[in-house]
Amino acid sequence: VQLVESGGGLVQPGGSLRLSCVFSGITLDYYAIGWFRQAPGKEREGVASIGSDSRTYYKSSVQGRFTISRDNAKKTSFLQMNSLKPEDTAVYYCATGPDTYFSSSYHPLGADEYDYWGQGTRVTVSS
Repeated sequence: VQLVESGGGLVQPGGSLRLSCVFSGITLDYYAIGWFRQAPGKEREGVASIGSDSRTYYKSSVQGRFTISRDNAKKTSFLQMNSLKPEDTAVYYCATGPDTYFSSSYHPLGADEYDYWGQGTRVTVSS
């Protein structure tokens, strides 16, 4: 299983970026997809998640600015990021794992829910 992110770069505050994640070696139909980020000196945190039935979850600080989507046929996920802020600066990772929404301990933005990870793409928001 391989995940490859792309689309990162340098953007001014208020700008937009669209991150892509391409999956190979896996059939996504029953898998959840998550996007995470890790800023310098900080722990990795969940940003957005999309379940196998396309229900979505967002970290509160990105709600209304970020949109996660998936295309199972193309084995791709996108993270559209608008109104970017300097505090969004981080390396962004996509991840996937079996969708366990039925579990009482389900935590869609928790790293433990995901088995496979990409290498990350860097996003820098600065003027």
